[in-house]
Amino acid sequence: MWGIVPAAGRGSRIQPLAFSKELLPVGSRSDNGTDRPCAVSEYLVERLILGGADKICFVISPGKSDIMEYFGDRYGSARLAYVVQPEATGLCDAVFRASTVIGERDDVLVGLPDTVWFPEAALASLPDADLSFLLFPVEHPEFFDAVMLDGDAVKQIQVKQRDATSNWIWGAFRMSARGFFDLNTLWEARDRCDEYFGTLVNSYLAAGGSAVGIKAGEAYVDVGTINGYRTAITLLAASQDSIAPRPTLRAAAGDGAHTLLRGGRA
Repeated sequence: MWGIVPAAGRGSRIQPLAFSKELLPVGSRSDNGTDRPCAVSEYLVERLILGGADKICFVISPGKSDIMEYFGDRYGSARLAYVVQPEATGLCDAVFRASTVIGERDDVLVGLPDTVWFPEAALASLPDADLSFLLFPVEHPEFFDAVMLDGDAVKQIQVKQRDATSNWIWGAFRMSARGFFDLNTLWEARDRCDEYFGTLVNSYLAAGGSAVGIKAGEAYVDVGTINGYRTAITLLAASQDSIAPRPTLRAAAGDGAHTLLRGGRA
């Protein structure tokens, strides 16, 4: 299985940085007994591997060679590949550029490299379907892609909609080999007009496609803002506390505000 890391974005919300935003140090990890800073995108790579990916494709812009220098050709048990997205023209373009290296028989996992979320192994809960979303509860879904469900069936994606009617957003997703091909084909047929993945999914559903949403997420932080960065540090510190319950993030950082609640998921 492939994991796709769309890492060509400019990161304008958290600039200026002297390096790619995906290498922003967030928290730390033990490396042979020595603590060292952890790049934010490492959390996604680890979660993709826990979800079953044994190959990871980074989609990067021409100026982000520091990501290749940082990660190299392997991370843990996964082999790494890199594809260039000449311009940051949206998530759909980034995801489907990975078709350069992804075979016709491989399932695909996709996440966002400037996020931190829990549980770490939540991607493993996604079924073997053409398209499935890992969902997280937030207080302000208008900053994300809110997912409307009928049971587990996805009925509509509300893309950054001010009056979103669901507080469950997608944080990552899985596609079968057929799902990846069908969505790529549809995107091409629509003259690549979709910048956001949610608008493409809505067209896919309208054309007879199907998707499922799994409410297995507990905490989700967008680290692309200063407040999001601070919230991620708090969340990671709490997750390492084996005594206190893991906190559940109910308001992600899109609006600069956040609330951290103790206990189980909403």
